[in-house]
Amino acid sequence: MTQVSMTVNGQPATGEVEGRTLLVSFLRDQIGLTGTHVGCDTSQCGACVVHVDGKAVKSCTMLALEADGAEVSTIEGQANADGTLNVIQQAFQDHHGLQCGFCTPGMVMSAAALLKENPKPTEDEIRHYLEGNICRCTGYHNIVKAIMAASGQDVAVLAAE
Repeated sequence: MTQVSMTVNGQPATGEVEGRTLLVSFLRDQIGLTGTHVGCDTSQCGACVVHVDGKAVKSCTMLALEADGAEVSTIEGQANADGTLNVIQQAFQDHHGLQCGFCTPGMVMSAAALLKENPKPTEDEIRHYLEGNICRCTGYHNIVKAIMAASGQDVAVLAAE
């Protein structure tokens, strides 16, 4: 067992992990942040996306030891300080960008990373960026609308699917 320490959503987090412990397991099982979902364990679905030192990563393919000393942000850290939804979360709610909700944490975290890199992405840029995130319910149209809305763009220009 090895001790690992990181900052998660602005708070110090320390624990003992085996060398093979995945970051997603550390977050869920040791810290109790279960908003980061495990959908596939093979880096295919994107439900486990978190930010490590400001970069979106699939936490099911990163070892907890690799995040030692890092700044980690999870879906639980995305809300505003007063607990209200942030602009991306609110846009997902307003534009029905979720259905069962299983992929939503990863989608929101990926959207946040995209909007940090590209504050006004086109529909095609959003769809390309989300290629690593799978949603089995919505058909992506409303997710794209939500991200466009979160970026301050007019969602009425999106073509209907």
